[in-house]
Amino acid sequence: MCSNQKNVKECCYPLDQLVNLVAELRGDKGCPWDKEQTHHSIKKCLIEETYEVIEAIDKCDMDELQKELGDLLLQVVFHSQLAAEKKYFDINDVISTVTEKIIRRHPHVFGDVRVKNSKEAIESWEKIKEQERDKEEDSLLSNIPKGLPALMKAAKLQSKVSKVGFDWQDYKGAQDKLNEELKELYNAIENGNNNEIVAELGDVLFALVNVARLLNVDAEEALSLANERFKERFQYIERKVESKGKSLADTSLEEMNYLWEEAKKHLKIKSFEKKS
Repeated sequence: MCSNQKNVKECCYPLDQLVNLVAELRGDKGCPWDKEQTHHSIKKCLIEETYEVIEAIDKCDMDELQKELGDLLLQVVFHSQLAAEKKYFDINDVISTVTEKIIRRHPHVFGDVRVKNSKEAIESWEKIKEQERDKEEDSLLSNIPKGLPALMKAAKLQSKVSKVGFDWQDYKGAQDKLNEELKELYNAIENGNNNEIVAELGDVLFALVNVARLLNVDAEEALSLANERFKERFQYIERKVESKGKSLADTSLEEMNYLWEEAKKHLKIKSFEKKS
C-alpha cells in the first residue's frame, strides 16, 4: 500500500507489489484465513471471479471490468504463491511459460510463417498445439478440461473431432440428428425408465449444442441470454403483481401467463454476437 493515500494516483503498482502482498498475507504474521487456504479450497473463488469478469463484459461496464480483472489477477497470484511455497513454480514461471507459448504459437507474427486471414491463423495455432501435445496422451480429446461447464465442454468435444473430419456437412445433418434424439427421448418418457430418460435427455442436449455450433452460435451464451430473459420477464410479473397490491401466491397461473406475454412484448431482447 502507498504510505501517502492522497497521492494514490501518482503511485505505481507493479505486479511485484501484488505478489509480495500475497506472500505477506500467507506469511507468519499474515491473515489466518489466507494462511489456511489451498489450491482446492479457493478453486471456487477462481470460477466465481471468472464469471464476474464475464458479467462485466456482458454489461459493457468498463469500471466494473477493471475491478473484476483485478480480482481475477489476485487469484492467479494467490495460486502461484501457493505453488512457490512448495517449490513447484512461482509467478515468474507462470508469466514466462505463457509468454513463450504465445510467441511459439504465433510464428506468423514472431517468425517467418505467413497467413492470409484469421482462419489460417487458427489453423496454424491448432497445428502447433497438436505438435505440443503430450506424447503420452493417446486421444485427441485428452486435454479438454474436465471442469468446463457441460454446454461448453460439448461444444469443445464437437469442435475437436470436427478438425479430423468427424462432423456433419452443415447444420441440417445436426438438425436431423436432434429430431431423432427427441423421438428417442419421448419414447423413453413413455417407457418410464428414469435411467433411459436421463441418457436420452443428455443426447438431446448434446445434439442441440451441435446444431448451435454449426450455426456459429455459442450455446453457453445463448442459454445465458435465455436465463437473463427469463429473469427479467419474471421480475416484470413480480412488479406488476406488486403494483396491484397483490402477492404471487394470490395470483392465478392464468394471470401470470398473461403478464408473461406482456413482458415479452415490452422487454427488449438483448442482441447476440455470433462467433467470428
